[in-house]
Amino acid sequence: MPVNQDVIITCALTGAGDTVGRSPHVPVTPEQIAASAVESAEAGAAVVHIHVREPETGEPSRDPRLYREVVERIRETGTDVVINLTAGMGGDLVIDPEAPLRQLPGTDLVSGLERLPHVEELLPDICTLDCGSLNFGDGSNLYVSTPDMLRTGAKRIQELGVRPELEIFDTGQLWFAKQLLAEGLLDDPTVFQLCMGIPWGAPADPGVLQAMVNMLPQGAQWASFALGRMQMPWVAQSILLGGHVRVGLEDNLYLGKGVKATNGQLVERAVRITESLGSRVATADEARAKLGLRPRA
Repeated sequence: MPVNQDVIITCALTGAGDTVGRSPHVPVTPEQIAASAVESAEAGAAVVHIHVREPETGEPSRDPRLYREVVERIRETGTDVVINLTAGMGGDLVIDPEAPLRQLPGTDLVSGLERLPHVEELLPDICTLDCGSLNFGDGSNLYVSTPDMLRTGAKRIQELGVRPELEIFDTGQLWFAKQLLAEGLLDDPTVFQLCMGIPWGAPADPGVLQAMVNMLPQGAQWASFALGRMQMPWVAQSILLGGHVRVGLEDNLYLGKGVKATNGQLVERAVRITESLGSRVATADEARAKLGLRPRA
């Protein structure tokens, strides 16, 4: 597969992980998240991927009011950037390993439709669709997204006219995403995010990435990312295999050993890697065209 000559950079701004206490640069409040989105766009990101957090505690949230404030703040600045809202919240199940039917604190498990109210209200350019269940890290944490949930969620997202970004954490999830396409629940062009290095999904291994790329449907647009110190090597890895890239504090907190990053700095680093490979960074309008999104309002 040829090197990607026109690379869309996505910045994942804050995520839902326990990172707030580990870096002062992780944005928490809607004002901070929106400011980080603008910073990232100015640095070269065409897309910003947005989670929200409870402003007082930094805990992950799926409160539509927080999403609304973030999106309104970004739009009020006039910044030209593609809005990608997570719809993955509401899939967390923490069980007692000695009594598996008992849910432990940290569980936030709702139906496929209950994960979408902020998408229904705000109609972002893109929302995510996490395409399967998996053991999410060590312990007894599970991410739950069943075939029935996914079919229901994909149909509703399709009805709303929002482009789903298909989050793929392992090869079986990619297999099922292709089944959604076969059933008419996804529209072309399909957009995939290949998520590597999340225990215990697909490892950050170039051979595994190549195998997943080989499985993609004809004409798909795709990006991939890897966690931690593999974030920047994965920028090059993705481009060399023909894909787009994702960086940001959701996945990695550092520019180098002991050096805490901002989202803007991570995007700047991704821009340098992209250009050093002889490729160019796509604008937000170019990203809209590639991903089959509505023109900017």
